[in-house]
Amino acid sequence: MTIEDLNKLEGPLLEEKLRHCCGSSAWINQMIRLMPFASIDDLLSKADKAWGTTNEQDWLEAFSHHPKIGDLKNLEQKFASTKKFAQGEQSSVNTAGKETLEQLVEGNSLYEKKFGFIFIVFATGKSAEEMLQLLNQRINNNRNTELKIASGEQQKITKLRLQKLLS
Repeated sequence: MTIEDLNKLEGPLLEEKLRHCCGSSAWINQMIRLMPFASIDDLLSKADKAWGTTNEQDWLEAFSHHPKIGDLKNLEQKFASTKKFAQGEQSSVNTAGKETLEQLVEGNSLYEKKFGFIFIVFATGKSAEEMLQLLNQRINNNRNTELKIASGEQQKITKLRLQKLLS
């Protein structure tokens, strides 16, 4: 898809394409208001601007559109529409050892119980062991700190997915 193709989309199809990049309805609505996009740089700049208008509720909605790191079964079933995006992002989990995967599952569960949302990390280029290390570090944060970090990670994921959408 090109920028021109994206600019021509309307209604539910446009919303669907944007939702593949970020699950926040407020972000999607803001992106639609900011159209058209002159270039990929303009698109990414406007994505940052739109994300800057969102709040905690919007972030939590976006987070809910992600599979848990290492939850390959859930990735296959619940997130089929964004599978190609998230699978590439989490591809290193496919080669992780059983012990690392078990620790990710356990850590994700503890993290979600503590913060009320899943562990969000920009996984591209990170090994499963690196993600586990980040999870173990970040679980010691307070909720407000972690929410801000997770929001920043979501913003990075969104921008990568927008680039994938246009490739």
